[in-house]
Amino acid sequence: MPASCRLRDQMRDTFYQESQISGGPLVLTHAMPQAQSVALGIFIDVGARDESEFEAGITHALEHMLFKGTKTMNVHQLAEKLDELGGNANAFTSRERTCFHLHVLHEHWREALAILTDMVCHAALPADEWQREREVIYAEMAMVDDIPEEWITDQHVEALFAGNAIGRPVLGNHDSLAAISKQQLDDYLQRWYNPPGLLIVAAGRIEHAELVDAMADIQWVAGRDRVHRVAPVQMATGIHALPRDMEQAQMVVSFPGIAVASDQRPIAWLANQMLGGGMSSRLFREVRENRGLAYSVGSHLNCLSDIGTWSITCGSETARAAECVDVIADILAGFADSIGEEELQRAKRQMEVQFRMGLDSVEGQMLYLGSRLDESVLASPLEWVEKIQTADIHDVRKWAADRLSQGVLWSVGAPEQALSEICDRIRPC
Repeated sequence: MPASCRLRDQMRDTFYQESQISGGPLVLTHAMPQAQSVALGIFIDVGARDESEFEAGITHALEHMLFKGTKTMNVHQLAEKLDELGGNANAFTSRERTCFHLHVLHEHWREALAILTDMVCHAALPADEWQREREVIYAEMAMVDDIPEEWITDQHVEALFAGNAIGRPVLGNHDSLAAISKQQLDDYLQRWYNPPGLLIVAAGRIEHAELVDAMADIQWVAGRDRVHRVAPVQMATGIHALPRDMEQAQMVVSFPGIAVASDQRPIAWLANQMLGGGMSSRLFREVRENRGLAYSVGSHLNCLSDIGTWSITCGSETARAAECVDVIADILAGFADSIGEEELQRAKRQMEVQFRMGLDSVEGQMLYLGSRLDESVLASPLEWVEKIQTADIHDVRKWAADRLSQGVLWSVGAPEQALSEICDRIRPC
């Protein structure tokens, strides 16, 4: 048997281990014995789309507030403990997920686990800290609003999923945050930050059995139901014109994509890679390299549990934005049918490199394990490489043609005097 086949078989058998803690969370590990570090994460299956209108921004607020102390450590003691570990401490909130994670030397993983679980299970949420941190989040909102690419994306998603919680900004809004009390933070934490919608993962130099044993003394709140999400009836289409005084015109174009656990992932990834995923992609080559119309242009797949988008983002000088619209439309019109075998093989190679190089990243593998919340079994990165390599060109063409033939929403932000000319150049794909 070739060595590469033996490696793949071994990865299937040993890529990760998982155990269900009785009355507690699911625990996953990916062993990397040669690593000098361990990355630990606690994933909670709740995000911005799970909030009510009056709770908008509360999940992201709790991401901040869990760093403000526990029942045994005040905010300064917690910060000192995290700094003493000498690694990286971070968190993120998305539309469907919250994660708190630490990356430390392998001999410190028990300390790191104790801190993470203390933050999630025994958060203090002091009222005075919430008053201050609310102002910090307001500043974060202002920062996002000052970044044209971030601003246009928020405006686009809100229009794309109008009337659905998916469309609301992850940060929430000033009015909702101003009304959120410490008691609401407490209630929300107790409602969602516990099993079964809670996952603990670790990657690096760590033994699965040792991590499971370390969970034995942790007391978990009684289980609750998983979140119930209502899928959007449809995505908006048309042109969303946004007048704004800025140096560049910003554009986002979205078609229907795939759900996060779709079996069409390999062909969707390949189609995206060829359209705008790299330096040899159609968008980068034509819009930037051949025409010099933009510094930044690309395409992206954004996947949720029940819906997804395939989007293009681009920023262009206002005077050349109308031309940029024409070029993007031309690329989209001829893309699916013109996908060639050589281009497909290059995309397959690019994706293989990404997956295989990702195997070296302790933090990357920890974050990958977090996707276990989305499906019952995780394929290893090398299994995904195999699926990508066997993807058929006809399936990729068909998938791309199907997506690009469906409704599309263009969001365009530009100074008012230029906006009409830019939007008038948009034509159906």
